Amino acid sequence: MSTIPPDFKYSSEHEWISPAADGVVTLGITDFAQSELGDVVYVDLPEVGNTYAAGDAIGAVESVKAASDVYTPVSGEVVEVNEELGNEPGTVNKDAFGAGWICKIKLSAPDEVDGLMDAAAYSEFCK
Repeated sequence: MSTIPPDFKYSSEHEWISPAADGVVTLGITDFAQSELGDVVYVDLPEVGNTYAAGDAIGAVESVKAASDVYTPVSGEVVEVNEELGNEPGTVNKDAFGAGWICKIKLSAPDEVDGLMDAAAYSEFCK
């Protein structure tokens, strides 16, 4: 497994969010998740403007082995999606914590971030 970014937060469903910038976080699936799925062949992205509560399914990632829902660990409005994943879904495999991001969410309840795992806790969780 690759290095787990120390400044990100993690969910028990293997999603990550970046630190908030102007109330917006970036969301993706972790390197652990993509390695368990195998070669990603399709990413179902949420629609910009949709709002979600923490724990809601916002999309899905399909691989040659399985399909898995993507859940948002925070509440808010989708303000941007990674359109590049439509053409290159395998980017999730190549760079799960970078170019393989799924969407950006404007937080409606910023305190929810505090309930997520830090890198050390997530690393332990994956063992």
